Amino acid sequence: MTKGTYFFLSACIILSNLLHAQGPAVTSWVINTTGLTGYAGLPANVQQVQYSTNNVYISCSCIPGYSIGPWLGNPNIPANKNFVFKVTRLPVKNTSTLTAVGLGHVGVWTNGVSIDNAWDAQSYNNQGVWQRNALVYEGSGFDNCLGHPQQGGEYHHHVNPKCLYADSDSSHHSPVIGFMFDGFPVYGAYAYADTNGTGAIKRMKSSFRKRSITTRTTLPNGSAAASAGPDVNATYPIGNFLQDWEYIPGLGDLDEHNGRFCKTPAYPNGTYVYFVTIDENLKPVYPFVIGDTYYGTVQAGNTNGPNSGHNTITEPVTTYNPSTGISVLEPLELEIYPNPTNDYLFLYISPVASNNFIVTIIDALGKTVLEQNNVQPTISYALDVSALKKGIYFVRIKNEQYEKKEKIFIR
Repeated sequence: MTKGTYFFLSACIILSNLLHAQGPAVTSWVINTTGLTGYAGLPANVQQVQYSTNNVYISCSCIPGYSIGPWLGNPNIPANKNFVFKVTRLPVKNTSTLTAVGLGHVGVWTNGVSIDNAWDAQSYNNQGVWQRNALVYEGSGFDNCLGHPQQGGEYHHHVNPKCLYADSDSSHHSPVIGFMFDGFPVYGAYAYADTNGTGAIKRMKSSFRKRSITTRTTLPNGSAAASAGPDVNATYPIGNFLQDWEYIPGLGDLDEHNGRFCKTPAYPNGTYVYFVTIDENLKPVYPFVIGDTYYGTVQAGNTNGPNSGHNTITEPVTTYNPSTGISVLEPLELEIYPNPTNDYLFLYISPVASNNFIVTIIDALGKTVLEQNNVQPTISYALDVSALKKGIYFVRIKNEQYEKKEKIFIR
């Protein structure tokens, strides 16, 4: 062995050990290192991954790198959501009251796009009891990748994200394709037959089935429904509502959360894993990704409320670099151009171990004339300054850790 080969192999071993130590929660993300853009020229995939001993922070636009749209009958348009999702690196089983899976994002795919549950947020007669199945009521408006944007522009998948991985590859174990907000990974549809990491590769099967009912007066647990749903008929066939489905232990491979504890290539010692469920024709199978409740403990910050998913980092972190495993951070550096300008001002913050900046444009008298919140490093922003009068202004970029000012000219 030559000396050069020895050093190369040593470097590979060191890098491999580093990646193993960081774990899939740090290393599984589709990080945009080339300036790739997606829908409408917006920055695509994950922009930055930062991690501490306990958590990983995913800065993302919620725009995938693959082509999306159109959305039949859906007037909503995808937007850059500037999320900073926080995922624990130390997930634990919830041994207390299980956390219900709510509306909006319940996890994040590895490309930074949101995972939503099986519900479309509507119910029969708006009574909140018989919740509508998103695939049934919104599926015709899904694009070829089986996603769509909601009212605020958040692009998401309720079901199998077919453009994110090879969902037709039934001969290999599927990769990690996301993480739920309890910190446990989401895999594609295929895994080892046996939970100990052995056996043939097989498609994971849900343990939910359609209930054998003709009237909708009881819930899956047998209790009386607070209000009746429509009778089962041609207009409202069984399966249209989430309460049309019941969990039968052992019916399939997966539990009531749509997962199981098993060994996988990325987790050779075993972990709890959620699985995307599809049929032999690659069509989504209920509950699609996750059941009614999370398996693990869900920490605050990602769910509930309009500002969810915009976490602020308040602990020391390291920025993950997919080439070397780590990134050496520099002082806050900005790109603001063109200067002078009369229409748009473009702003870019270089990678830094901080996030959620507030960008403020201040006139010569000290008055704030424009402000944008939740600005993230590594994402390019276009600020419309066409309504500002000619003159000298200052751009202030600030968060809890940094503050910097730049002078600009509007002509």
